[in-house]
Amino acid sequence: MFATIITIIQCFIYERSDQRVSKTASCILGGIAIIVLVTLILAAVGVSQWLDFLYYCSYIKLAMIIKYIPQVLMNYRRKSTIGWSIGNILLDFTGGTLSMLQMILNAYNYDDWVSIFGSFTKFGMGLFSVIFDIVFIVQHYILYRPTHQLSVSTITNATEVAANTKDDEQRY
Repeated sequence: MFATIITIIQCFIYERSDQRVSKTASCILGGIAIIVLVTLILAAVGVSQWLDFLYYCSYIKLAMIIKYIPQVLMNYRRKSTIGWSIGNILLDFTGGTLSMLQMILNAYNYDDWVSIFGSFTKFGMGLFSVIFDIVFIVQHYILYRPTHQLSVSTITNATEVAANTKDDEQRY
């Protein structure tokens, strides 16, 4: 949580003229801060349990899945994923898949299939992040795949053509 707070502060301090935190993001962050603060105070004074505070925090984390939507829209509008790394998405996909697999294996081992949804936040995070990861993978490798990437065979063929052209020029 501390690292997240530092990152948020850096977003406001290190603004560039062409990159700013949007009003929508500021409102969402403000709303989340109010919810966390209110539930923290309620737990601290004994009106609610600390476990309830942690549940509220986990629901906020699940709601933050909306963070993927701007990138999906930007990729769609640009019809490109150039300048954007797929590496973290592949790692996130692996983590989300393994997280859900762990829950399924635990449910199978203990013959308790209701437990999969017992941790709604964990299952929801895994499921929704995998869904968005699949969207990103489809955008990157299928829909907006760069057509101008050079392969080894393309470079080899171009080198051979250039060498043959040079040989032809020297003959004449």
